[in-house]
Amino acid sequence: MHIINLRKHYPHYTEDIFLEVSDEVYEVILHSIRQENNYKSRMYYHKAQYSLDCNDGIENDALHRMPSPEEILMQKVSMEQLYQALLTLPPLQSKRVYDRYINQKKNVDIARAEGVHEASTRNSIMRGIENLRKYYAKNGWLL
Repeated sequence: MHIINLRKHYPHYTEDIFLEVSDEVYEVILHSIRQENNYKSRMYYHKAQYSLDCNDGIENDALHRMPSPEEILMQKVSMEQLYQALLTLPPLQSKRVYDRYINQKKNVDIARAEGVHEASTRNSIMRGIENLRKYYAKNGWLL
């Protein structure tokens, strides 16, 4: 068990309040303090504290956490599963779902490009999503 001063962690406290916390909680607090200090030193090292408007990528490194290799792999696997699931749909439905969610087109734009009514593309996309849900459930994949 460790004793921490809550005044160090909560700036609105005006007096010292000591609290006994478990080892796990203390380790989490230490870890968050270390992460914050690392972030500050990276920011100062790259001089990102002055301007985040430059276009050389420093601000992205200073502000955004890079995904771990495991997260990149999981994202790649989930995209492969999605493409595999899209191949099971009828071609028109697959194309519409792909355009709507991967290419981020609006239903109206898809309908205009195909020369059909917007309601038919919307219904086709909804049926496609339902078919994808069933396919994911059948294969035991998480949505």
